[in-house]
Amino acid sequence: MYDKKSHNAEEFISHEEILETLKYADENKDNLKLVDEILEKAKLGKGLTHREASVLLASNQRDEEIFALAEKIKKDYYGNRIVLFAPLYLSNYCVNGCVYCPYHKKNTHIPRKKLSQEDIKNEVIALQDMGHKRLAIEAGEDPVNNPIEYILESINTIYSIKHKNGAIRRVNVNIAATTVENYKKLHDAGIGTYILFQETYNKESYETLHPTGPKHNYKYHTEAMDRAMQGGIDDVGLGVLFGLESYRYEFAGLLMHAEHLEAVYGVGPHTISVPRIKKADDINPEEFDNGIDDDIFAKITACIRIAVPYTGMIVSTRESAECRARLLKLGVSQVSGGSKTSVGGYFNPMPEKDDSAQFDVSDRRSLDEVIKWLMELGYLPSFCTACYGSGRTGDRFMEICKSQQIQNFCHPNAIMTLKEYLEDYASADTKVIGDKLIAKEVETLGDLQSKVKENLVKIEKGERAFKF
Repeated sequence: MYDKKSHNAEEFISHEEILETLKYADENKDNLKLVDEILEKAKLGKGLTHREASVLLASNQRDEEIFALAEKIKKDYYGNRIVLFAPLYLSNYCVNGCVYCPYHKKNTHIPRKKLSQEDIKNEVIALQDMGHKRLAIEAGEDPVNNPIEYILESINTIYSIKHKNGAIRRVNVNIAATTVENYKKLHDAGIGTYILFQETYNKESYETLHPTGPKHNYKYHTEAMDRAMQGGIDDVGLGVLFGLESYRYEFAGLLMHAEHLEAVYGVGPHTISVPRIKKADDINPEEFDNGIDDDIFAKITACIRIAVPYTGMIVSTRESAECRARLLKLGVSQVSGGSKTSVGGYFNPMPEKDDSAQFDVSDRRSLDEVIKWLMELGYLPSFCTACYGSGRTGDRFMEICKSQQIQNFCHPNAIMTLKEYLEDYASADTKVIGDKLIAKEVETLGDLQSKVKENLVKIEKGERAFKF
């Protein structure tokens, strides 16, 4: 039944193929000859199949080599840049019964809230005053309270707000699976990436975890990325919620989904997120028996980076600063900072007892603290959205990324957007560290060095939004 070119979810994510893959990995996890052959293939930087990567994940024989290779591949494709973003929760009204999410319909004591367009304006200004340029909007599934028209109006509002030197230049969208027609509307609204977590690829578990509501339909949900691409959205983001099902099962399914998109549309996922289930209102993660510790989490991240070297990898403030630092070395290229996971959490936060957060935030540092921390770790924080603004999306982005040439654009753009942040929003200590880092990074630019230096002077004089 397995067919990665099929448009049927139960064929491109075949339960039988996953079980056979896990059996194959168990049988070969101590086969050093095969493990070494897979690692040699991975060193070419062209990726691995879900079976090959599953062998590496199951094996304990070459972990140091796996981690070192993941770090090298990350540097080869993405350099030392880390992209910053923030989630913006529009509404927590939801008609689904997802048992791991506090927004489920039966939760009658969580405060329900939906932002008005004026509320959204206030939230966006608060985010701009922090320094953010890239948002991921979130909303529960509710056709009455959160129809597509509300989402589209909200996107238009976000893009329209220009406050001081602030502007949101890219709006990514994380909303429920919808129709091709609605994806066309999102595309026409100018969204960046469409993000949808599968939660779990195991159909039986999926249906148990989603007992009621439209999200119960495994096939419709799993085929959402196909409809998104058919609707013209060429950047899509995958993810599972680790802890709901066996992590090795989810790992294989996630890579199979990436292989499907590559086989059918010629372009794999723009991003892969790696969230773990966390405590939230009326949700106790200990009630789920598939939790993973930090060591397994690190290896999953490293193996995804090796298997899908071109994709951006995202870790949110669900994770602690210590955990995020570890994952940054192993493949993560995007992080959130200064995040609030409640509706209206930026402009006028609710008292904790009335909070509507979707999950507890582990890394509660401000955006400025996160940026300073990243630079102290040797990373170059980036607010760049130039590829999106220049039409380098989908297969055009992937062609450049897979040839490891994307740094020719991203590195100078990261430097210039960091300079904007330092001039407009940074604390004095962060600015000192940042200016030293920029001076160091500019010297690595080769032919673009003089032009970037010229633009940096213009940024100091108040000009903005330079890009290559």
